Amino acid sequence: MIRRGLSRRHLTEAVIKSAMVCSLVVVAGQLAFILWTVLVRGLPALSWEMITQVPQGGYYMGKGGGVLNAIVGSVYLAGGATLAALIFSLPLALYLETYVRDSSWGRIVRLSLDVLWGVPSIVYGAFGFTLMLVVGLRASLLGGIIVLALIELPIMVRAMDEVIRRMPVDLEQAALALGSTRLEVAVRVVTRQMLPGIVTAILLALGRGIGDAASVLFTAGYTDRIPTSLLRPTASLPLAVFFQLSTPYPEVQQRGYASALILTIIVLILSLGSRWMSRRFGRYTVK
Repeated sequence: MIRRGLSRRHLTEAVIKSAMVCSLVVVAGQLAFILWTVLVRGLPALSWEMITQVPQGGYYMGKGGGVLNAIVGSVYLAGGATLAALIFSLPLALYLETYVRDSSWGRIVRLSLDVLWGVPSIVYGAFGFTLMLVVGLRASLLGGIIVLALIELPIMVRAMDEVIRRMPVDLEQAALALGSTRLEVAVRVVTRQMLPGIVTAILLALGRGIGDAASVLFTAGYTDRIPTSLLRPTASLPLAVFFQLSTPYPEVQQRGYASALILTIIVLILSLGSRWMSRRFGRYTVK
């Protein structure tokens, strides 16, 4: 009986371990295939001219120019949206943990944020487009920032909330025992202690914002120029990839893969940067 029980447990462990290894291979293989595709097809077309110049006349028919407008536009859109989302996300995450916690109201708020996280980008784009029509706002950098901020908000809040909930309870109780108010604990203790996770949440939302295409298609528009005002339309790298791959010219399609390579590099830099910053700020937290 003992041997039979041990063999059954060993068999279960072997099956679970095999499933875990297969999952790892699938995920790693998917990442490797994506990187290989954009490298092989995009690297030959990637040049200094493409990174430092805006599209010239006839660019989408194979003539000169680059995608500097899309690079700058993506930075403007994602950077502005992340900043706007952070202004609302951090206070909301601190409020959930400090005052609401696991109450009925807190569960409802967290459920609502999870639903918003799962809403497709195209729905946000349609909502933003309808809202812009109501207020009389045309496709512009401001419209794209607003919609991307709405997309990033639930991601940032839920990520921060999960990080803050892992803070040692003793640390918070010690601060309260010393006479600190809940607001002081949230601002001076929780924020400092959970800073690595908060930075990771911000960069996670930034990565989502810089790679989104459906929402900015309706709200930010597209232009071959670098925007000089919040009320002017702006380009973005995801849309640049889409428009270039949609053309019948092989040379322009190859530039589309080069644009995808640029976008992939930016996302990888954000991912590596989040890990580096988490380790750096992690030195100053209480374990």
